[in-house]
Amino acid sequence: MSRPSLAVIALVALLAMAPAAVAQEPSPLPANVTFAVSTGYWEEQAGDQDGSDAAAPDASAVRRGYYKLYSLRQPDGTAQIHLQRIEATPEGPAIASSTELEEFSAMKAYVTDIRPESSDGVKGQPGMFATIHLKTDPQAAESTAWTVLIDDLGELKVEKASN
Repeated sequence: MSRPSLAVIALVALLAMAPAAVAQEPSPLPANVTFAVSTGYWEEQAGDQDGSDAAAPDASAVRRGYYKLYSLRQPDGTAQIHLQRIEATPEGPAIASSTELEEFSAMKAYVTDIRPESSDGVKGQPGMFATIHLKTDPQAAESTAWTVLIDDLGELKVEKASN
């Protein structure tokens, strides 16, 4: 009986380890993110991150980006809703701001879906509109809809949908 060559043994060992190495790579999206949408857009003068009217060194520079709304499942099954402003930079997307929407956390809601206003791409006016479907009782037969609206001035409003 012939012995396997050293090259064959090394190849078998390498192939045996490959699935384990792939399985250990971190996911780009955490497992507790249950729903996420990117929708709408925002723009502001560079240097105007805090909303003040302070003149920027280059007043013609404009920062632009889009909104991301997502839910994070908590250990008790309820969700936190987070809103991010994602800036389009030459290096790629970057988080410009991130905040938890406390209105939903206070409800101890179970999120069943998040939908953008439209799937047709960027609208002609800055702002964002999305609908969050949730239950405050996981045994409830139907969810209730809540809207998250950001107007063209950047003002955020959360309210129960009025279908």
